[in-house]
Amino acid sequence: MNNNYSNTKATLAIAKASFRSIVRSPSSVVFTLLFPLIFILVFGFIGGNPVRVDVGVVKGSDTQNPVYAALAKSSVIHLINDQPIDQMNKDLAKGNLDAIINITKNHDGFTLYPPLSVPKSKPAFTVDVQYTKASAEKDNILKSVLSTIFFRMNQLTSNEPPAIAELKETTVSGREYKTIDFILPGQLGFSLLSTGVFGTAFVFLSLRITLVIKRFFATPVKRYSIVLGEALARITFALIGALFIILIGHYAFDFTLIHGISTVLQMLVLSFIGVVIFMGFGFVVSGIAKNESSVPPIANIITLPQFLLSGTFFSISVFPTWLQPVCKALPLTYLNDAMRKVAFEGASLLDVGHQLLILLIWGIVVYSAAVKLFKWE
Repeated sequence: MNNNYSNTKATLAIAKASFRSIVRSPSSVVFTLLFPLIFILVFGFIGGNPVRVDVGVVKGSDTQNPVYAALAKSSVIHLINDQPIDQMNKDLAKGNLDAIINITKNHDGFTLYPPLSVPKSKPAFTVDVQYTKASAEKDNILKSVLSTIFFRMNQLTSNEPPAIAELKETTVSGREYKTIDFILPGQLGFSLLSTGVFGTAFVFLSLRITLVIKRFFATPVKRYSIVLGEALARITFALIGALFIILIGHYAFDFTLIHGISTVLQMLVLSFIGVVIFMGFGFVVSGIAKNESSVPPIANIITLPQFLLSGTFFSISVFPTWLQPVCKALPLTYLNDAMRKVAFEGASLLDVGHQLLILLIWGIVVYSAAVKLFKWE
C-alpha cells in the first residue's frame, strides 16, 4: 500500500487545505491585503511628494560661494556631490534626481566680497541648472529658493553693477515620479513581510502545539511534504495579494509599470523571492516561541524595524547618517529598492542583481538559523 503512496499528492493536499484556512483567516487578509491597500489609497488620494528637492552638484563646480552655501543651508534642498555626471543625467531623466546644478566662477566678473571692486561686465558666478519634467513641482520649489537667494545677494551690490550671479535654466524630459510609485512597492514589501513572518510563525507553532505534526508522523507523509505544502499555500496567497495590489495601484492611481505585463511578472518574481526569505524568519520565530502569545513580540522585533527603516513609507535618506547603515542592512530595504527600480526605471532582474545578492545572503543566514531552531514537536 505504501508503495503506491504519493508524497506529491500529499503535499498538494496539505497546500490546498492550508490555502483555504489562510483565505478564511481574518488576520491573514488584513495584513496581506487590507492594511497595504489602505495605505495605498491614502497616499494615492493625497498625491504629491515629500518636500525635499534632490539636487546633483556637478563635480568641479565651485562650492566656495554664497549660492552654494545658501543651498546647503536650505532645509528643503538636498545636495548630492558624490555622483558622476553620467549617472546624474540618467537619474535626472528617470526622476530620481530633481535637478543638476553647476556653479562656475567668472574670474573677470564682479568681485563678490567687500571691499567690492569697480563693477565689471560679468556677474561673479554663473549658476547653470537643469530641471526635469519628471518632477515639475519640485522644480518650482528649487526655482523659488534660487530666486530668494539671488534677490538677497544682489541687494549687496551698489546701485547698478551687474548681478552677483547669473542663472541659466534648462529642462530635460522624463517620466513623472508620483507618490504612488514610491509608496506601492513599499506596501507590497510590507504585505510580503507580514505574510512570511506572522503567517509562518503562527501556523507551524499551532501545528506543533495541537500535535497535528505529530499525527502526520504516524502517516507516510514525509516531513518535507508538510513544510512544502504549507509554504506553497502561503506563497500562492502572497502572490495573489501582490498581483491584486499592483493592479489596484496601476488602474486606480496610475502606478507606473514601465514595461507593462513584463514588469508585473518581474515584480511577482521579486515577490516570490521576498516571501520565501521572509518565511525563513517565520520558521525562526516558530522555533523560538513557547506559545502563541509569545509570537507577536518576537515577530515584531523582526518586522517593526523593517517596516519603519526600510523605505516602506519614505526614503531612507531622510534618516540621520548614523542610522542609514542600519537601514541598508535590512532585507526589506533591498526588496523595496529592487521593486522600485523594476517598476519605474524599467530595470531587469539582472539590473537588480546587487539587491538580489543581498537577499540571497539573508536567505542563507536565516534558513541556517531556522534549521537549528525549528522544532517539530
